[in-house]
Amino acid sequence: MTGVPASAAGGSSSGAHGAPGSAAASGAAPDSGSHGSGSRDTGSHDGERPVRGGKIAAAAVNQASLWNVANLLTMLRLVLVPGFVALMLAGGGYDPAWRSLAWAAFAIAMITDLFDGHLARTYNLVTDFGKIADPIADKAIMGAALICLSGLGDLPWWVTIVILARELGITLMRFVVIRYGVIPASRGGKLKTLTQGVAVGMYVLALTGWLATLRFWVMAAAVVLTVVTGLDYVRQAIVLRRQGIAERTAALEDSEA
Repeated sequence: MTGVPASAAGGSSSGAHGAPGSAAASGAAPDSGSHGSGSRDTGSHDGERPVRGGKIAAAAVNQASLWNVANLLTMLRLVLVPGFVALMLAGGGYDPAWRSLAWAAFAIAMITDLFDGHLARTYNLVTDFGKIADPIADKAIMGAALICLSGLGDLPWWVTIVILARELGITLMRFVVIRYGVIPASRGGKLKTLTQGVAVGMYVLALTGWLATLRFWVMAAAVVLTVVTGLDYVRQAIVLRRQGIAERTAALEDSEA
């Protein structure tokens, strides 16, 4: 966190012995909600400058720390990736016990993915690190699982390629069109993520019988949702780009008129 030195919050309180008019100066930031110098009768000397300690302190409080719970969950997912791969490949990659442990690591990663974004938005814990690391952690654990499964022969390589190409392509596309606006996550996209997680988790486990058949159909549904939602995001990006260009053109014409 890029914080503010503690001395900054009270740096303008040295003029506490000023004239009676200093009380008015100290009220320059009455809505800051701070209990610092901005709410006391300690304005700057002779009213030269309004007290800004209250605003600075409030801004410092509003900045989320890098080590908040949402970011810690994201870091946990990143740490779980190499651990998951090691467990997945242990014992030749086909030992049911090691595969069960790998599933547990994958499940923890998926569960934390459900909570870290919600916590960040609900409690104002959004940071630049979280914006970058969260999608990387999501793609890393899913990509690692798909590549391991295909490498072991449990999942066709074309399934892994389709899913990873879609995920990476949509992520890059979001960055390309961000100058025109943000493409929100759709319900279909959320359902896709959930279905992918369930399908991959079932493949990580050494299932047999009807459960092995069931996981095939769950993965089929995940692939269909992956492709359909990907095409929908492309459509949204095209519409968003056209609207952005039209608005810029209109604004340019108005400025020239």
